[in-house]
Amino acid sequence: MGMKVEQKGHLKLQVGAACLSLFIGALLMGVKFYLYRVTHSTAILSDALESIINVVASGFALTSILIASKPPDESHPYGHGKIEYFSAGFEGALIVLAAAGIFITGLPRVFHPGELPHLGGSLIILFILSLVNLFLAGGLLRVGRRTESLTLIADGKHVLTDVYTSGGVLLGLWLAHLTGWYRLDGIVACLVGVNILISGASLVRQAFTGLMDASDPDLLNRIADLIAAHRRDPWIDVHQLRAWRSGSFIHVDLHLILPRDFSLREAHREGDILEKAIVEYFEGRAGVLIHTDPCEDADCPVCRRELCGLRRGERTGELTWSVASLIEQGARKSRARMK
Repeated sequence: MGMKVEQKGHLKLQVGAACLSLFIGALLMGVKFYLYRVTHSTAILSDALESIINVVASGFALTSILIASKPPDESHPYGHGKIEYFSAGFEGALIVLAAAGIFITGLPRVFHPGELPHLGGSLIILFILSLVNLFLAGGLLRVGRRTESLTLIADGKHVLTDVYTSGGVLLGLWLAHLTGWYRLDGIVACLVGVNILISGASLVRQAFTGLMDASDPDLLNRIADLIAAHRRDPWIDVHQLRAWRSGSFIHVDLHLILPRDFSLREAHREGDILEKAIVEYFEGRAGVLIHTDPCEDADCPVCRRELCGLRRGERTGELTWSVASLIEQGARKSRARMK
């Protein structure tokens, strides 16, 4: 019950953060387009174009969070969490499109610069907007990491990119305002395009990695440390550990080697203990599948059960459990890692 309440709390935080991002993004986008209208600056236009992507991405992020929160059903037995990877990939693709639009508008101003009216006051307003975006990005990243929401983390990184973009625009236009060299307007716009192009490609790559269930070294390390910390004497070895994310939900499956004289009830109890430890560690946002294997005579040298009627040899060492050993496909391969 407590875990369900906490999950609802996380969802409430995620939805609130996404709604705030959508509202602030729309407000800032309108102000930036107004600044472009009064200054005719392509650098400010590039910033405004990226803000369009922010708004669209925030709307998509809100939708994906609501979909990802739906429990598994008959059509989606593993839940709906992978929608978050589609969200991140969609946002990355939009960023790439925005970069193309920036190059189209910015390059002509490099070769044919023009004056920028009302620039001084506009720079002050743009600076204030950048500060607002900075606080928004920090909030999104904080909530995203706390609730393990890829969507909010991606949205926060995108908004943070917008902060960097605005900072570059501010610097370039301030120099143009001081020197009168208005060619900087087009140059800054193109530099902004390159910056967000890199950011968009990174998001697309991250989404592709998630959709392909690529291994997550940090996640595997956390699980390996957890299993080692909760190790019990009957747990002779663990192998074929696999884990992948589906939104904020973690799927884990592994093989657990137990004494071959254990009854079905005893084997089930040991599996339950390990499953409970993993689920509690991820605060209820985990599904665990444990396949129990019977021990063999070759396991005796590393088995912790001193009083065992099946023992065929003295205990000579102990297995060191790490990611390298736990993810191996063959249980007996790890015997070489004895201390």
